[in-house]
Amino acid sequence: MGAHRWSSARLGFVVCGYFAFFCGEIVSRAEAGCRERESPNCCSGRNNECFEYSKRKTVCYCDTYCQKTGDCCEDYQRVCQISAAIDCVVGSWGPWSSCTSPCGVGSTERSRQVSIPPRNGGTPCPDLKQRRGCFGNNAICSTAKEVAKILPDSFKRNFKDPWRRPHMLMKEEKASYCVYLRVKQASAACKLKLWSAQLVKERLVCAECQSDAMSKSDRCGGDGLESIRTFWAAASVPGCHGSWVKESSSLGCRCPAYSVLFV
Repeated sequence: MGAHRWSSARLGFVVCGYFAFFCGEIVSRAEAGCRERESPNCCSGRNNECFEYSKRKTVCYCDTYCQKTGDCCEDYQRVCQISAAIDCVVGSWGPWSSCTSPCGVGSTERSRQVSIPPRNGGTPCPDLKQRRGCFGNNAICSTAKEVAKILPDSFKRNFKDPWRRPHMLMKEEKASYCVYLRVKQASAACKLKLWSAQLVKERLVCAECQSDAMSKSDRCGGDGLESIRTFWAAASVPGCHGSWVKESSSLGCRCPAYSVLFV
C-alpha cells in the first residue's frame, strides 16, 4: 500500500513537472518577438540593433528592412502594424528628346514617371531616365560646315572702279549687313599680322557682308549660326584660322573701324 502511494505521488510529481515545463514553454514562446523589445518595439529603415529572439530562440528583426531579407520576427506584422510591402511601379517610357547638338555628336534622353511609390520596404524604383548618344543632322548643318573667309576692313569692296567703261552694266548692289561673332579659338599664326592679331579668344568681332561677297541667297558664306560654333580663316594670313559663335546680326549697317569683311 505504501509502495503504491509512493508510486502515485511520484507519477503526479512527474506529470506536474512536465506540465510546468510545457506551460513555461508556451508562455515564453508566446512572449518572443517584437512585443518583448524595449521601446521602441519597431524600427524604421535598416537597423541591425533592432532585433529580438524568435520562438525557436534564433535572432529575428523588427526593422522595416527585415521585409526584404525575410528575417522578421513572427509578430512583426501585428506588433508593428505594417501592411504588406508594396513594390515600386513605373509607367511606360516617354519619347526620346531631340539631339542636344543639331549638328554632330550630342545626346538624347527619355524619362518615365512613378505610378506607385514603394512602401513598407517594397522594391525601390528603377532608373527613371535613360540617355544615349546621337548625331544631329539638322537642315542648318550644311551652313555650319561653311568656313568664312575674312579680310580686314581696309579691303573695302564698295569702291568705284576707275577702269569701268561707261557702257558696262553696273552690278546690282545689295544692302550690306553686319554679323557680331564671339571668337572661341584662333591659331598661333594669327599673331603674324596686326589685324589678325586682334582675333583673340572671347573677343566680339563685327564682320561685314558687302554686296560683292554675297551669294545668290543674298548672304555671305560662313556668316555663322546663333549658339553654334562655326569656323573662319584669314584669307591674307596663311595658317590663321579659328572658330566663333554668332551672337547677333543687323541689316543695312556698317561695321566700325578695325573690323573684318567676308570675302
